Amino acid sequence: MAATPTAIVIRVALDGSGDFCSVQDAIDAIPLANTRRTIIRLSPGVYRQPVYVPKTKNFITFAGLSPEDTVITWNNTATRIEHHQAARLIGTGTFGCGSFIIEGEDFIAENVTFENSAPQGSGQAVAVRVTADRSAFYNCRFLGWQDTLYLHYGKQYLRDCYIEGSVDFIFGNSTALLEHCHIHCKSEGFITAQSRKSSQEHTGYVFLRCVITGNGKASYAYLGRPWGPFGRVVFAHTYMDQCVRHEGWHNWGKCENERSACFYEYRCSGPGSCSSKRVGWARELIDEEADQFLVHSFVDPDPQRPWLAARMAVRIPYSA
Repeated sequence: MAATPTAIVIRVALDGSGDFCSVQDAIDAIPLANTRRTIIRLSPGVYRQPVYVPKTKNFITFAGLSPEDTVITWNNTATRIEHHQAARLIGTGTFGCGSFIIEGEDFIAENVTFENSAPQGSGQAVAVRVTADRSAFYNCRFLGWQDTLYLHYGKQYLRDCYIEGSVDFIFGNSTALLEHCHIHCKSEGFITAQSRKSSQEHTGYVFLRCVITGNGKASYAYLGRPWGPFGRVVFAHTYMDQCVRHEGWHNWGKCENERSACFYEYRCSGPGSCSSKRVGWARELIDEEADQFLVHSFVDPDPQRPWLAARMAVRIPYSA
């Protein structure tokens, strides 16, 4: 279903100058099964609250002025979930601990920071979980340590975003294209943990023209490990600094994963892109193989219903 042309605008401001002071109150005010694009404009501020977009509310856009000035933050972990009004609906553990949880389809965010402020060593602490199709993020930041960005289900497009973490900090079984993004490895761990469960699934992550940075130390971060035996990740035209381990990929302690995981690189650069030293079961793509991963159709395969083009069209300037 497509959204109707005219958008609704709701303003949220901590100082009371908007329609709501609470982000969750603004979402709750949107009608169930809405078909109109609803833009929630967030005034600059730090919104210390867990936020939930239910599957009954689609076509929502979050618009901030800048990601540095517009922050949604909370500090739940997989072993401690507090003050989440939707906890009984979304469950517990890693699945339910996100500071920001999206289950409504056709969601867009621009110029917003999403943070799980749980400290290092707290275990799984998700900043954002996306369990929704056709989501897009532009110039957003995702801050945390372990399990920062949970791309659980659906198709997602991220452009010009910053994602940081340590262990498995981009994970799940969605189909995602991350373009021109900055990936920052804060400490020893794994960038990705993609969980494709069979060769018949079309899910996977593509990092296209991205940058990977670290904390100044060398060779401490893996590009990924297979949470599901057929985990699929591609890094293409990506700069990798010295934080990336020369072997690149990890089998999660299971030799059988080496026969099924699909871990690829294509024309990457930087001191961490040591193709000659990579594990033997990951490989460099040739041009013909790479073509399918280097285009928007990887996440937007239906030419009759190009949702990604529609996402770009409904990005409305904050000041409008």
